[in-house]
Amino acid sequence: MKYRPLGELQVSELSFGTWAIGGAWGRVDERDALDGLAAAIDAGVNFFDTADVYGDGRSEELLARATKGREHEIYIATKFCRAADIHDPATYSEASVRRFLEGSLRRLRRDVVDLYQIHCPPTAILRDGAVFEVLDKLQAEGKIRYYGVSVETVEEGLLCLQVPGVRALQVIFNIFRQKPAEELLPRAKAQGVGILARLPLASGLLTGKFKPDHRFDPDDHRSFNENGEQFNVGETFAGLGFAKGVELAERLRWIGEGRGNMTRAALRFILDHDEVTCAIPGFKNRQQVQDNLAALDVRPFSPEERARLRRFYEDEVLPHIRGAY
Repeated sequence: MKYRPLGELQVSELSFGTWAIGGAWGRVDERDALDGLAAAIDAGVNFFDTADVYGDGRSEELLARATKGREHEIYIATKFCRAADIHDPATYSEASVRRFLEGSLRRLRRDVVDLYQIHCPPTAILRDGAVFEVLDKLQAEGKIRYYGVSVETVEEGLLCLQVPGVRALQVIFNIFRQKPAEELLPRAKAQGVGILARLPLASGLLTGKFKPDHRFDPDDHRSFNENGEQFNVGETFAGLGFAKGVELAERLRWIGEGRGNMTRAALRFILDHDEVTCAIPGFKNRQQVQDNLAALDVRPFSPEERARLRRFYEDEVLPHIRGAY
């Protein structure tokens, strides 16, 4: 395992997100989730991303159990705001943020959150900026080590880079969503701001395992948010319709040649960007964790291959992405 800087921390370049084991990705057995977390930790993963709304706190509670006794060596990022009305300024008041934070600390069984992130707030909240003053205060009190923002668009990311206290941005970045690489990633690196690349596999499209007739479980967000019915359309299939995403993924089969499979290749593409602090794929069990970790050992993409992927994105993918990003 290699590690990259996030503030004064050194975090595993391949870390894991816990949305899938919390909920909204179909049924996940608790034993499988804990076994997957143990496999990741045994392999040297020391950073996990979660949120208070993942399974109404379930993923935070699972992380508490998996990291018990290792709180000082396993870092956790969590998020807040989406358990309330994200458009109401009161959601970001000091009293409100304190309640969110205390709830997460209780579920995580910790005294401090290593990275506390605003969870995809409206752009207007970021422009107002009052919430950053609240986070500065909580940081000064030692309740949070660092804070950052999970954003939906490059514009929001660039806006957050104007805030001195922001130490990390979480962005959707993968082969199907390359726009952040144009300006946001280089600027974040220049300012020493960490980048967490979420949805690195485009909700599973980039694993290459789906066929056009695949049906997801009713409680899987891929069955009820394909067109942004419940939250931002970009959070599901990178903003692509499922059928189009499957079609495009089929044309990317070549990336897995000599790299084991498409999953490992798609993660390798992200790790090849040194501006990225870590990729945070999700998982449901030990096997998926191990397959993701295998990306660390596959060969990087050559400059010619990266140029080919860039052309594919610009010519074939970009015209079909829905929603601002």
